[in-house]
Amino acid sequence: MLSLIQIMRKIKIEAIDLFCGIGGLTYGLKMAGIDVLAGLDNDNSCAFSYEKNNNSKFILADIANYNFKEMEDMYSKGSIRVLVGCAPCQPFSSHTYKAKNKQKDDRWNLINYFIKAIRVLKPDIISMENVRGIIKTDVFNNFVNEIRNMNYKIDYKVVYAPDYGIPQSRNRLVFLASRLGEITVPNATHQKRDYVTVDMIIKHLPDIKSGEVDLKDEVHRVKNLSPLNIRRIRQSKPKGTWRDWDPDLLPNCYRRTSGQTYTSVYGRMSWNDVSPTITTQFYNYGSGRFGHPEQDRPLSIREGALLQTFPKAYEFRKGAPMSTMARHIGNAVPPRLGYVIGETIMEHLNKYYE
Repeated sequence: MLSLIQIMRKIKIEAIDLFCGIGGLTYGLKMAGIDVLAGLDNDNSCAFSYEKNNNSKFILADIANYNFKEMEDMYSKGSIRVLVGCAPCQPFSSHTYKAKNKQKDDRWNLINYFIKAIRVLKPDIISMENVRGIIKTDVFNNFVNEIRNMNYKIDYKVVYAPDYGIPQSRNRLVFLASRLGEITVPNATHQKRDYVTVDMIIKHLPDIKSGEVDLKDEVHRVKNLSPLNIRRIRQSKPKGTWRDWDPDLLPNCYRRTSGQTYTSVYGRMSWNDVSPTITTQFYNYGSGRFGHPEQDRPLSIREGALLQTFPKAYEFRKGAPMSTMARHIGNAVPPRLGYVIGETIMEHLNKYYE
């Protein structure tokens, strides 16, 4: 049987990344040895980081109007074609899924354009990552049935990110499909006793205060806290709740019965645990348990990127607003998950290319 290196030398393995953002999935696949030719996204602010860090082409386009015939010519003749992507997950999040008129969200049917791309490009391997809530939708069931009817073997399941070396409490759907034969979602690489924790990832970074920027790393920057929030975070304990505060610090929402279950908002993370899910609002202290374990401040942009498993060398556009960088990071597929998926694809090819 050929080794993975021999496979790579014998036949080209090429991928295209739909809804690529700044390239978290692309970066992980490349680390696993898959050549990612290009990524497509409609957000031009992602172009710099995508191309700078991945040496892959950024296609600025609205997928709903894109002609995939143009993309077909990018693949080399005779190559193994891989098509991956993560359609915007907000419509399928637990919050949005319960909302009225959710299907009027323009992003609800974007996954159908993934199907359109598959019909045109006829990839050998398909991978999609998304929030777990998508499984409950007719949109996803249609996606699965359409791909199965195109004679792909399919496997998908919801995975827990720490089981794969990602230091955040995050559940995601991983979907894989292959024309070659049976393919399975990767097994866990970590057990609870060896989870990667917050201290392993960010404890070494220089101390900075609320509103400051590290002079040696402009991405290690923190949003300024109001005097009231400084008082709140000083009374917050790692993994604690607002019940640790003096009563006069409580927001009005916590004074009502309906708001008393939201115990993680304005909370501190713990060094010896995984972080909460890194969202697009992780730099806002009041948006979740995004308080630093020790310092009286929210997470920095750099800390959020590291917890999302972007390497420190990953570059962001100089001078970009914090809100833009946080959105890019929070929307990304963790590169570590991309790497695990990429390794699974390579092992699958190793099985079918003897």
